[in-house]
Formats: sequence, C-alpha cells, structure tokens
Amino acid sequence: MERHTVLARITGRVQGVAFRAWTEHRARGLGLDGWVKNEADGSVTALIAGPTETVATMLEALHRGPDLARVDTVATEMAEDPGDTGFAILR
Repeated sequence: MERHTVLARITGRVQGVAFRAWTEHRARGLGLDGWVKNEADGSVTALIAGPTETVATMLEALHRGPDLARVDTVATEMAEDPGDTGFAILR
C-alpha cells in the first residue's frame, strides 16, 4: 500500500469552530498520521499522511469541514512523511 503525504492550508472561517478537533477526530478515525494547527493569519494547516486513497478521502472532508466552518480554499503541497506518529493537534 503506497503512502502519500500532503501539507494542506485551509482558509475561510476555520478557527473558533472546532476545526482542529474535527480534523483530529476524522484523521484518527481513518488511521492517518500527522497533525493540525491554527495559524496566526486565521488559517489552519494540516499535515496528513497515509494510504493514498485515505489521504484523498480526508482532503475531500477538509473541503467541507465541520458544520460551523466555512471553507474557502484547501491548498495542498507534497510533504515529507512523518512516519507512524498518529495524529495530533499542535498548539
């Protein structure tokens, strides 16, 4: 099974709406590795690693976000695989 790793920057109304907790819950449920954190500019950044199809599923979910969020963009770039680290919220 091929692993894929992306760094995603999510913009819109994504802070103060439980976006990080929702992302962590989704990612752990899918068995993905990585992290999610708030940025000073109001965006959220997430490093997502795992099987290619599962990462694609998570990216689709990030385009929707939790109920109170409004996602404007999800910009992605290839990133280095963090390995088998689990998924965490960074402060």
